[in-house]
Amino acid sequence: MLSTEPKKLQQKPDFDRIDRHILRELSVDARQPNVRLAERVGLSASACLRRVQELERAGVITGYRASIDRARMGAGFLAYITVGLSDHTKMSQEAFEQAMSQADEVVECHNVTGTIEYLLRVEVADIATYKAFHTNVLGTLPQVTAITSFIVLGSPKDQRR
Repeated sequence: MLSTEPKKLQQKPDFDRIDRHILRELSVDARQPNVRLAERVGLSASACLRRVQELERAGVITGYRASIDRARMGAGFLAYITVGLSDHTKMSQEAFEQAMSQADEVVECHNVTGTIEYLLRVEVADIATYKAFHTNVLGTLPQVTAITSFIVLGSPKDQRR
């Protein structure tokens, strides 16, 4: 039997100045040795390692990844796309999300509030490749009724890189 009571929210851990500094440093370079990280945040290596491990255990640090220069990989054309669906059923949303999970061009897919249902971040080689994605992927999905593209001209601030 399913409970109708709301799930208990996870308690937000207490962060201090050093924890925030560790997180900032790791977001810039997650591969730096613990000794260097410790020096940068003003801790001993063992105290720094304990703090990082605690942030991992608490689920604050969820993993480590490589930052990829997609332009050097031939995907330097970036667009944000808003997508409206014809109906708001669970089946339509799941079908759209499944299609986006299969589309290599889509690097982010967000279900959002407002006048549209989804915001996509699409990275491809060029405008011709984008047009092919727009026509052959988005244009073939029966639940899609509105597509608006925003072509990125520059990114003066992008913390993903």
